[in-house]
Amino acid sequence: MQLVPLAITCNAGACPTVYADADDASVLWVQGWMPDSAQAPDVPAGEAMVRIPRDLLVNAASNLTDAMK
Repeated sequence: MQLVPLAITCNAGACPTVYADADDASVLWVQGWMPDSAQAPDVPAGEAMVRIPRDLLVNAASNLTDAMK
């Protein structure tokens, strides 16, 4: 699997990022901060909720649209 960054919130290090899956164009991956169980109590086993800045998602959507042209 190869992940291609669509939008990132910093220039170096681990930070919230939205990735496209180079092997499956129908899939996006999101890296963000994991809340504790009190902040996300209804997440089923095997799933995770992450918190990302709104602008990251807006930028990713814009970059994804540009990449599809």
